[in-house]
Amino acid sequence: MLMRTDPFRDLDRFTQQVFGTAARPTVMPMDAWRDGDEFLVEFDLPGIDPKTLDLDIERNVVTVKATRPQLDSERSMIAAERPRGVFSRQLFLGEGLDTDHIRADYTDGVLRLAIPVAEKAKPRKIEIEHRNGKRQAIDA
Repeated sequence: MLMRTDPFRDLDRFTQQVFGTAARPTVMPMDAWRDGDEFLVEFDLPGIDPKTLDLDIERNVVTVKATRPQLDSERSMIAAERPRGVFSRQLFLGEGLDTDHIRADYTDGVLRLAIPVAEKAKPRKIEIEHRNGKRQAIDA
């Protein structure tokens, strides 16, 4: 059985997966890092109305959704390159994070989440008693 390959169709499929389509926009870009006793996550969402932002937490999964409305069909567009529609991204958090105290802020097109490290996951010292009766603290 012969199979025809169309390199242009394959390239088109690849670019849709990477850059998205009007019906299914690409995911929102994200940066994440640890700063002391909390993890910080920033999502780039320029031009998004804050009223369309939705942040849900279920167990250890954080879901961020945002909507950029479709263009007005009455406009005579010269260029329309920004993706439109619903954007969604999920973060799977580790057990060592405190999902009950997540803080969120949306400023200048950037959604910032601050996720504290849970008390049980923070480093602590444990005292060890020696046979000679002296106590000494060691790092856990």
